[in-house]
Amino acid sequence: MAMKKLLFLTISIFLIAACQQKKETQSIVEQIEEEVLDSTLYGICGEGTMMHTLQLITNMEDTVEILINDEDVESATLVVGGLMSGDRMAVTTYKSEDGLVASRIINLTSLLGKWSSIDKSFEMTEDGEVVSDVKLESRPWTSWRILNGNLLLNRDTFCIVNLGADSLELENTNGIYFYKRVRETMKVDTLKTK
Repeated sequence: MAMKKLLFLTISIFLIAACQQKKETQSIVEQIEEEVLDSTLYGICGEGTMMHTLQLITNMEDTVEILINDEDVESATLVVGGLMSGDRMAVTTYKSEDGLVASRIINLTSLLGKWSSIDKSFEMTEDGEVVSDVKLESRPWTSWRILNGNLLLNRDTFCIVNLGADSLELENTNGIYFYKRVRETMKVDTLKTK
């Protein structure tokens, strides 16, 4: 009888220690993910933006001139969503002899809104929330953010391949995903005359 109690106590201690180690490992992984530094500059596209220069008025209210060098990269992949004065932008850069050079420019204003595909329908809101219209989704996205030039939907990381007025193309290791913009249709009340 005493041997059974001792065996039970030993197994219990072992299981508690294993569970504690698993929690610590999960905590370390979460901490590492949180510590990834975001090198992205955020701000508003200024009126001084030209073909090869982005004027960015940062969130700290500094005005920064960023070169757009599309000689080495296709401009469609360098700038996604367009450059419209007053739009919110997310920009990753690198330093060169000439100053800051854009490595990726994402128009956040163009990214916001409702998007749909065959199996997903969601809205990206300004506050970083994703509202899903498909209730039976197994893993609906609930949040979004930009991290180092990539789009994070929950913990899924995507490269924005294309962002147009009506289309969004995302790519990750699992494949390429196409979405179309859902436009709100205005309801017009018609008056019936007798």
